[in-house]
Amino acid sequence: MATISDVASRAGVSTATVSRALNGKSTVDPELVARVLAAAEELGYQPNGPARNLRRQEAAVLALIISDVENPFFTAIARGVEDVAHAVGYSVVLCNADENADKERRYVDVAIQERVAGVIISPTSTNTNVDLLINRCTPLVAVDRPLPERTSDTVLVDTRQAARQATEHLLAQGYERIGCITGPAGVRTADDRLAGYRDALRAAKHRGSPRLVRRTEFKEAGATRACRELLDQAEPPDALLVANSAMAIGVLSALRAHSLRPGLDVGVVAFDDVPWAALVDPPLTVVAQPAYEIGSVAAQLLLARIADNDRAPTTTTLGARLIDRGSSHRT
Repeated sequence: MATISDVASRAGVSTATVSRALNGKSTVDPELVARVLAAAEELGYQPNGPARNLRRQEAAVLALIISDVENPFFTAIARGVEDVAHAVGYSVVLCNADENADKERRYVDVAIQERVAGVIISPTSTNTNVDLLINRCTPLVAVDRPLPERTSDTVLVDTRQAARQATEHLLAQGYERIGCITGPAGVRTADDRLAGYRDALRAAKHRGSPRLVRRTEFKEAGATRACRELLDQAEPPDALLVANSAMAIGVLSALRAHSLRPGLDVGVVAFDDVPWAALVDPPLTVVAQPAYEIGSVAAQLLLARIADNDRAPTTTTLGARLIDRGSSHRT
């Protein structure tokens, strides 16, 4: 069985550096942390869990509370969290809040009862309440959406800017009646994507219309209904910005039911680059978010906070990129 000395030798650092890196100390250079994690993974090094737990008086378990386990965006975040946690001997318990504040609250209670070492959470809405975690000084990191009225380590994507760029792309392709199907009001990502859409229209001095906007749950069924409503109008949209990949399935279904072809008849850009996006005909233009990186950065921040819960909170904002495919072109 590999020892901490073996890891130090493989990484070319001292055993003290290995210890600090594996315990998430913020004073360790990120390059050294990466070398240590790689060495630990290669050697199959497992920290002495029971001894460490006695020192910390907690389980070597992290709770990850996500909004929707069926959404590939959140499963990719979970993989990023798990990879980082596993490399330093932590296990991850995945909790699916399903965009439901009551379920989220129950999982927060479970995290406290089980004395987890820390929590990563994607808040469901403005009703998210983490007071019990904060009062118990449980290390906490928010992902995708900031905690309402609370300051914590947070990992976000600049989706407002990404939505603006996606809408600008549709304008540049000559679409004139661009609509937006986004999530519920009060959910930060849904609000930001709608705001970015409106930013692009205003900047282009383009006449937008409230009739071309729909809010619904971040699900296929809701997007299907919303898209059908838009298409049944006297002046339906000739392009759509869609807030996530599950909703994109609903939009594509509604377009097919109306005998409309993506791109040629109605331009479509959706958030998140899922595996099937490049396989549909025409391939789907997407806003690709760095979901795995969100998870890995969040896990690193949580480990650092476990090591030092008095450090100042930070906000990390990552970028997204447009992947231009056939669904946003008329030909």
